[in-house]
Amino acid sequence: MGPLSKIGILGCAGRMGRMLLQEVLSRAEAQLAGGVEAADNPLIGHDIASLIGAAPLGLLVGDDADALFETADAVIDFTHPGALPRHIDLALRHRTALVVGTTGLDRAAEALISAATDKVAIIRAANMSVGVTLITRLVEQLAAKLAADSFDIEIVEMHHRHKIDAPSGTALALAQAAAQGREVALDRVWRKSRDGQVGARPIGEIGLSAIRGGDVVGDHTVIFAADGERIEISHRASSRQIFARGAVTAALWVAGRPAGLYGMNEVLGLTSRQL
Repeated sequence: MGPLSKIGILGCAGRMGRMLLQEVLSRAEAQLAGGVEAADNPLIGHDIASLIGAAPLGLLVGDDADALFETADAVIDFTHPGALPRHIDLALRHRTALVVGTTGLDRAAEALISAATDKVAIIRAANMSVGVTLITRLVEQLAAKLAADSFDIEIVEMHHRHKIDAPSGTALALAQAAAQGREVALDRVWRKSRDGQVGARPIGEIGLSAIRGGDVVGDHTVIFAADGERIEISHRASSRQIFARGAVTAALWVAGRPAGLYGMNEVLGLTSRQL
């Protein structure tokens, strides 16, 4: 076995951060480079393994993201959109690969990621689950085969009551895949909400509906509805650990890669129209 890839975790004391920590420590090919939190977090200075109830590692929760990027081969970010510019700046400074799983990014943030990929390797994915990656590709293929004047496309997603963005990043990625399959620009055909006298559904429209409630990790269904038949493709996440698993797989894959923007398709070895 070659040298271990050193993986750093931003927001390591949060819900996703702890799952990422557990996943990194479970991988024989990975080494934990460290984890950081905001400067006012009371867990700073605690042994990082205590976050998941494991035996002490002698590695403390820190607040120095600059040092983490300097040490790590790849850093995973599931924090919040406002922190992204700082993290990209650090990735560029140290030429450290970055895995971005943060959702709710605006166009400015996406542009920032795109510009940075001239100099550093970045993986950007709205959903890092292997299952979602595969059904996204399947949605693109079906959309290419099922004519817009016969099959209407609707996407329904449900998440827990605390989720702050809607529709979800995964729902938008599924909608984008459908639009790519039909070779249309998504922002010309999507409908994010309906209320009142909206009239008949236009041919080719891609609808998105968001539901919030309870503790749902993430449910997504893409519906292809025609006269006399309906095709439904669904993915239901019962544990956030699937996102941590995919993110760590992505971090291991991207460490040492040339500069560029990558997605889970590249991580899983999927070509443009291939499952």
